[in-house]
Amino acid sequence: MGGCHPFKRCERCAWLLSEDEIKRRLEKMISRRRLIHCLGVQTTAVKLARLHGSDRQKASIAGLVHDCARDLSHDTLIEMVERFRIVADEIELGEPALLHAPVGAELARVEFGIDDEEILSAIRLHTTGDSGMSLLDKIIYLADYIEPGRSYAGAGKLRRLAMEDFGRALIVATNQTIAYVIRRGGLIHPRTVDARNFFITEMRGRAGELTSIFE
Repeated sequence: MGGCHPFKRCERCAWLLSEDEIKRRLEKMISRRRLIHCLGVQTTAVKLARLHGSDRQKASIAGLVHDCARDLSHDTLIEMVERFRIVADEIELGEPALLHAPVGAELARVEFGIDDEEILSAIRLHTTGDSGMSLLDKIIYLADYIEPGRSYAGAGKLRRLAMEDFGRALIVATNQTIAYVIRRGGLIHPRTVDARNFFITEMRGRAGELTSIFE
C-alpha cells in the first residue's frame, strides 16, 4: 500500500492513510520495543487471516495499530476516556493494561483515519475478548498472544496449535490468560470469561465434545 496519498482515501484502502504513513505516525506514539511487537502481531495476523479466510488487509492494519495506546500513562488514558466518551467499567478504569484497548480504537479512528468498524472492534477487544467475536476479532486476539516476540512457556506449542486448530488455540490462550491473572491476584474482566464460554460453545457446536482442551 506504499505510495498512497497520505490525506486522501486510497482506492485500494478502506481507511484514510496509507500503511506507510500509519507506520510513520505509530513510530512517534509507541516505543521501539512496542513497535516490534506490533509488527509481529501484524505478520501473525496476516498469516492467520490467509489460513482462515479473513480479509488480510484488515488483519494487517488491525495488527499493526492494535497497541497504539499501550504506552500512554494511566492519567492520559483516563483523560482520553473522558474525551472520547468511552463507557468504561470499574475494572477497566483501574487497569491501564485493559483501558488501552478501547482508547486505542478511538485513536485509530482520529489519528490514522481508520473508520472500518471491523478493524476498530478487533482493536477494542484484543485484550479482553468478548462473546460473539468476529473472525477478525479472534485473529487479532490470538495474534497478540502468539506473535514471535512472545516467550512464555508453551508459546511455540500454542503457535503450532493456532495453525492446526484455531478454535482450540483460542480456548487455550484464554485459559492461560485467566490463569496468569489469577496467579497475579488480579481482577478477571467478565468479557474474558464471556469470550472463553463463547469459544467453548462454538467448539461444542463444531465437534460435539471437548477433549484435550485444558492443559
